[in-house]
Amino acid sequence: MKILLVRVSSLGDVLHNLPMVADILRHHPDAQIDWVVEEGYVSLVRLNPHVRKVIPFALRRWKKGLKDKAVRAEVRAFFRDLRAEQYDYVFDTQGLIKTGLVMAAARVGRGGQKIGMANGTEDSGYEGASRIFHTRSIPVALRTHAVQRGREIAAASLGYAADTPPDFGLPAPDPSRRPDWMPAADYAVFFHGTARDAKKWAPANWIALGQALAPMTILLPWGSPKEKEEAERLAAALPNARVLPKLSMMDAVELARHAALAVGVDTGLTHIAAAFVRPTVEIYCDSPRWKTEGNWSPRIVNLGDTGQPPSSDEVIAAARRLLEQAR
Repeated sequence: MKILLVRVSSLGDVLHNLPMVADILRHHPDAQIDWVVEEGYVSLVRLNPHVRKVIPFALRRWKKGLKDKAVRAEVRAFFRDLRAEQYDYVFDTQGLIKTGLVMAAARVGRGGQKIGMANGTEDSGYEGASRIFHTRSIPVALRTHAVQRGREIAAASLGYAADTPPDFGLPAPDPSRRPDWMPAADYAVFFHGTARDAKKWAPANWIALGQALAPMTILLPWGSPKEKEEAERLAAALPNARVLPKLSMMDAVELARHAALAVGVDTGLTHIAAAFVRPTVEIYCDSPRWKTEGNWSPRIVNLGDTGQPPSSDEVIAAARRLLEQAR
């Protein structure tokens, strides 16, 4: 059985799609699974050793450079690579016109199916017109968790139940292979940055948490000049905190994978720490907790909800409990 997964972005959504791979192989161990994903997330998907082939998709970059002969050649090469195989099943779990077009271009053998969502979940970016590319559309409940959504679509199509804890297929950290910039001792990482200000937790709360964890080293990553300034202000109030250099995505993944404790707002890197089942506190300030909360391990604590950010005392208590459990 040959299967193609189409989930191109974003970081958290690609991550949340990974358990589909383990589910399929648990019930169909001879299946060969390929994946189309935005080029920036190729290395994340490749962490899962059970994905046979990763096909990079670079629509954002291609759209800016279509006048360039080399870019046009790259687009043609993508479609050649996409169509090199005949698939039995193509799954689009994103439900956008652009992912539907990728699905449409993929080849299926006799009796092959192209399967996607019949509807979006609450407040999702689902585009209903994407159904025109399906041979079968699977309905999902309006409040289906981001991880469970793809799992249920595959399960309904391939004849099994997605009723086990999600398996992301991610390798455990190797203590002997820590990057040079990473402390040798245990550390906590604060994933404080996110693009939308309403999803951020108040700086005073981060400072109270850092002080409560002292003398444990606190690492502060950042992804933009504004986030770097915010990290520097936090570090100025926390003698046990260090602002990291700008990290590549995979360095940030390693940061989450090796953390003794990860605390973060609703952002992709926080969800990566939870997927690695590191001791993780997920903080929800202005996004629905039901959609992405890490609900597969007691090592993950989810606090807050839309318009209900948790207090620093709640997060401090959760962090201390997780560290005590890990001893």
